[in-house]
Amino acid sequence: MGPTAAGKTDLAIELARKYPVEIISVDSALVYKEMDIGTAKPSPEILKKYHHFLVDIIEPSETYSAGQFRDDALRLMAEITSRGKVPLLVGGTMLYFRALQYGIADLPPADSLIREKLDSEMRQLGREALHDRLKQIDPVSAERIHINDPQRLQRALEVYELTGKTLTELTHNKHDGLPYDVTKVIISPFDRSVLHRRIADRYQKMVANGFIDEVKKLYRRDDCHMNLPSIRAVGYRQAWSYLDGDYDYDEFIYRAIVATRQMAKRQLTWLRAQNDGVWFDSSDG
Repeated sequence: MGPTAAGKTDLAIELARKYPVEIISVDSALVYKEMDIGTAKPSPEILKKYHHFLVDIIEPSETYSAGQFRDDALRLMAEITSRGKVPLLVGGTMLYFRALQYGIADLPPADSLIREKLDSEMRQLGREALHDRLKQIDPVSAERIHINDPQRLQRALEVYELTGKTLTELTHNKHDGLPYDVTKVIISPFDRSVLHRRIADRYQKMVANGFIDEVKKLYRRDDCHMNLPSIRAVGYRQAWSYLDGDYDYDEFIYRAIVATRQMAKRQLTWLRAQNDGVWFDSSDG
């Protein structure tokens, strides 16, 4: 586990070279096909030699939930252990880790009409108004969900409109926990400036390696639009807005790097709450 740009993939591959492990990706962006550069997906050569489960499994136009991840991960873990190997779960999507270890609530599926209504309200009223509404309905979720996380903010409001119950109420009714002993290895540069420098350097390399062309291919597809979870992914959302003409190239790069840093900060906040995690400084690789 670790924030973006911490070096998780490199460590996973090193472990796979030395130990009888099989890798399961815990990354909500790596599930998408045709989204390779902006997700820092391992190269085809690496994936061929060290297979990562749950990479390239759906189209960018499709959605993939934490519940689906949990079901898939548990199935794969059972298959891996039956082969006498150890499941090695690697990634930075903390919602997936939480769902896997602690279970997930029985929540209603997304409703396109309510989503469209909430999207419209967010455009007209702004995030702050919707966040204030959530504070009134469900202060516990509002405390947990950041105002700059529109996807989770809308989901919390959507659940309430669909069920009449808050996300906090519903998440008390969870499935059983994880039937495995877990070792949590957390890696991150302990010096925040090192992580920020890596994030900026990596994003510049992504752009140099053709990231904008990758997003243009998605932009031209009839089945892709700004409201999809895939396009809302950090980096892709800013590139899409750049192609929409919302801001110039330099502003796009700046916004993407800032958004990635904010994501890393949220990841680290969650990781620090893992009292059973073992931390390693990945500053020097």
